[in-house]
Amino acid sequence: MLGRFIKMFALCAGVTVVSVASTHAVMAQTYPTQPIKILIGFGPGSAADILARLVGKQMESNLGQPIVIENRPGNSSMIAAETVARAPADGYTLFMATIANTLNPAETKSNFNLAKALAPVVLLGIVPNVLVAHPSVPANNLAELIALAKSKPETLTFGSSGYATASYMAAELFNEKAGTKIPMVPYQGGSNQAVSDLLAGRITLMFNVAATLAPQVEAGRLKAFAVAQSKRASIMPDVPTLSEAGMTGYDAGIWIGLLAPAGTPPAIVDKLSAAANAALSNEGVRAALKQQGTDPVGGSPKEFADFIHADIEKWVAVLASSPNTAK
Repeated sequence: MLGRFIKMFALCAGVTVVSVASTHAVMAQTYPTQPIKILIGFGPGSAADILARLVGKQMESNLGQPIVIENRPGNSSMIAAETVARAPADGYTLFMATIANTLNPAETKSNFNLAKALAPVVLLGIVPNVLVAHPSVPANNLAELIALAKSKPETLTFGSSGYATASYMAAELFNEKAGTKIPMVPYQGGSNQAVSDLLAGRITLMFNVAATLAPQVEAGRLKAFAVAQSKRASIMPDVPTLSEAGMTGYDAGIWIGLLAPAGTPPAIVDKLSAAANAALSNEGVRAALKQQGTDPVGGSPKEFADFIHADIEKWVAVLASSPNTAK
């Protein structure tokens, strides 16, 4: 009797699995049949917002359905992330994630795991950070800057847009890899005040968005040492990467990518990824992104999932070893 029950249970379970798989296959074949919504955790005009609108417009043509952009800022974009994580896993509600979503778990030890709560679709782009200094800093390359930081640590300060933000963490990673202890000066409410103080010489160093600082570098009001990502920034093609300048393995670009709720059928994720990659290959889209200071990336869902996992691990380790972290 027990054996018959086990066989019946196994048969029912098998039928259920086949039924679910069949349903997913049908969903993928007909998807999409209605507008797709992309939630962004930052306001209009942010890098994530601009990228979503540029890529989303092209994805509409590829998918044959409207893409609606909805800005839902708050809590370092976690409100938008958690909203999408609770949405039906049908591919009609997506999230535009950024580096903030891998910094949050490192800073707050949040139980929200981006890679588990959401299904990575594609890494869309990188907004390059650049390391700049006030012209009064007596160093002209990375080696000279590190030597100065070690011999006269009191002469340098790192400004940032707040504790555990992208600019702050880029500086922490620099200190870790260079073996320096350049003090941190975190500003509240964004980077504008930090940039103003840098231009005035009240702080000496900063990592910030290359597109924002490029005019100041070109005018000679700041000097650029290196960009903080693995490849050169299209908006500053003559500035080397930190790896090229001698800091091997350094990568702290501000990434932006698309995710769906966990459990979204892989075929739908693949269809979204293909549409996004096709949008990124459009020359008009690429030119518009580069003009805004964003370098298009692309790739597979698996590559993006691996990227997110590695990014979380990196920042958790950096904060854990940082002397500026409250223990």
